[in-house]
Amino acid sequence: DDSYLTIAVAETLMNNYPIKYDEKSLKKIQEDLANAFIKTWYKHIGAGWGSRFFDWCKKSARLGKPAEAYNSCGNGSAMRISPVAYYAKNEEEIIKYAKAVTEVTHNHPEGIKGAQAVAAAIWMAKEGYGKCEIKDYITKTYGYNLNRTIQEIKDSGYKFDSTCQGSVPEAIIAFLEGDDFDDVIRLAIYLGGDADTQAAIAGSIAEAFYGIPDKNVEIAKKYLDKNLIDIVYQFNKFCF
Repeated sequence: DDSYLTIAVAETLMNNYPIKYDEKSLKKIQEDLANAFIKTWYKHIGAGWGSRFFDWCKKSARLGKPAEAYNSCGNGSAMRISPVAYYAKNEEEIIKYAKAVTEVTHNHPEGIKGAQAVAAAIWMAKEGYGKCEIKDYITKTYGYNLNRTIQEIKDSGYKFDSTCQGSVPEAIIAFLEGDDFDDVIRLAIYLGGDADTQAAIAGSIAEAFYGIPDKNVEIAKKYLDKNLIDIVYQFNKFCF
């Protein structure tokens, strides 16, 4: 589900290029993205969707149009946000696009904050900022406590937490502590809890900082159909 929704975000942003800052343009993105989410859910209905997202899609299908957002602070907002960091040209655009993309479902302030923090971290990594600079910026701007280690968090009795406030800082710490792309993923999973989503978040930042090893790309391609792979390559070509 993390991969499917991330790709849906990427495709929607491409289809709406160029995006303006005005309310009408951002509303169009939200409408298109909501429909893309529902279409993706229906096509891959057996994927491991979160229960609230699944219920939102089911309600939308019943209504024949996207349902209202469900005020979620869940980390689903942060695990699918990475395309915004490549699409946006500066910090101002990141904040606006991340908010617009997230509000489709996760319109809780913490859900929006988590998505914006991750998008900003990815953008900074992509632009060549160092880990200390990324850490300082995210700490000062979003108030997350990043002065912990993965082992310290684990030893404190960390449990499954699918909220942004309970997993986004931890995912960012996995990125900050990791030595390379694979190490970041291992740390995010080692922590436990909502491991797949934490790894998606941490990995999205690590991708921008380290790049993804070719072997990982080849393995990942085996899990996506041709249409989804084509969208990924189209988005990469579009952004780079």
